[in-house]
Parts: sequence; structure tokens; C-alpha cells
Amino acid sequence: MADNPSRVLIVDDEEDVVEIYGLALDDEYEVWKAYSGEQALEQIDETVDVVLLDRRMPGLSGHEVLEAIRARGLDVRVAMVTAVDPGFDITEMNFDAYLTKPVDDEAIRDVVGELVTLSSYDDRTKELFAVAQKKAALEAEKTDRELIKSDEYETLQERSAELDGHTTEQLAEMDDELFEKMLSGLSDEDATPE
Repeated sequence: MADNPSRVLIVDDEEDVVEIYGLALDDEYEVWKAYSGEQALEQIDETVDVVLLDRRMPGLSGHEVLEAIRARGLDVRVAMVTAVDPGFDITEMNFDAYLTKPVDDEAIRDVVGELVTLSSYDDRTKELFAVAQKKAALEAEKTDRELIKSDEYETLQERSAELDGHTTEQLAEMDDELFEKMLSGLSDEDATPE
């Protein structure tokens, strides 16, 4: 393990899932584990870099935990890792990435690496990545017809276009793979569903 590794909090009510994700990450990161939303909120503080958060849990849901994290003002990247297929309600959720279970070890390592890297960029770049992730999740799950009819998706597209126009020195220096992944969730007029 590297000196001062990034800290990852894994939150899921299924202990086996927490353990599997932990094994995938513990060679490179300091892993904390929580088996409920309540435990997650007891543990999380400003030293946590990334949270892998199940959306559907008894007691406090992942959405409630996410809202509490944001209300505390913690600058932590959050990936929803869940069996819940994304609906248009995700447009209002303040997460950075959305993975639908089952998720393999490589995908877990990839998303944590991306989010650790993303932490070093400015707020607009972080938002651009989050918007791209939401768009990609919806485009993978919804039909073109559903996307066209959705006001939420249209709002995401508009915000994406605004943020896409935002270029900074950080974007030029951004890790190529992270930049490509971020842009893959952005669509220009040619990629708009018809």
C-alpha cells in the first residue's frame, strides 16, 4: 500500500458485497466498511476520498445518505453502486458515478481510480463528469423515445452543453482515459436521440 493512500468507504447492507469490493481495493487504498446508512454517516468525515454507496438499504437509503453527506459539505466523490436501474430521478441526485450491479472487480477499481483522479479537478470539471455519468446511465437504460420525452434528460443535455463549453487548463492536462470516459457521456447535436 502506498504512503497516504486514498480512503474509500464501502457502504452496502450485503456484507458479502462489502467484502468483495474491499478485497478488490485494499491493495491500493485504505478501505473502510459500513453495513448500513447509519454506520456510513457515523464513519464518514473529511478524510474519506471516495464512497461506494448502495442505493437501496434498509433504514437510511443510499439517497438519504448521499443527501446527508452533501449537507455536511464533505468534498467526497460518491459512486452509487446498486441493483436499482437508473430512472430519471437520478438527474436530481448529487453523485459522481452510477454503476448497476453486478459490478466486477475491474469496474470497481476503475471507478475508484477515476474518482480519486477527479478529486484534484475544479468543481465545474467534477460537475461535467457527473453529468456525463448520469447521461450515460440513462442512455444505457432508456429508449430514445423515453429520452426525448423526458424533461429531466433535456435539462441534463442543456447543462452538459453549458459545461462542455467550459475549457480549462485542467481539461488539457486531464488523464486521457478519464477525459475520454467523461466525454463519452456527453452528446453533441449529432448524438441526440431522434
